[in-house]
Amino acid sequence: MAHILLDASALLAAIFEESGAEIVQEALQGDVAMSTVNVAEVAAHLHQNGWTAKEVADTIADLGIELVPFETDTALLSGQYRPATQPLGLGLGDRACLATSRLCKWPVLTADRDWRKLNLHGVTIRFIR
Repeated sequence: MAHILLDASALLAAIFEESGAEIVQEALQGDVAMSTVNVAEVAAHLHQNGWTAKEVADTIADLGIELVPFETDTALLSGQYRPATQPLGLGLGDRACLATSRLCKWPVLTADRDWRKLNLHGVTIRFIR
């Protein structure tokens, strides 16, 4: 069972060795998970940066991250979060991650500084920078 949930921004920071990457790398040594929505965000970003489909798939597989499906309960909760997140410019991927965190009761790692303005019951947010 996973103990840490990664937001797309956290995993991308690790992949591109950005600020905070060491925190994500340390988390990757343990049990980590991601919402499939956030994996889609990572894949889209990597493809936009010229990665091939094989490179993206191999990278995700090699990391050994547990993938959490975006199911009905998560979808409904993510929709419930829209009023709190939209003024901060947060989108579906952010809400999917936050809802997954709450339902799984796992803290989430993110590089997204706008999340500092959130106060969602049952969601523990840890920042990598």
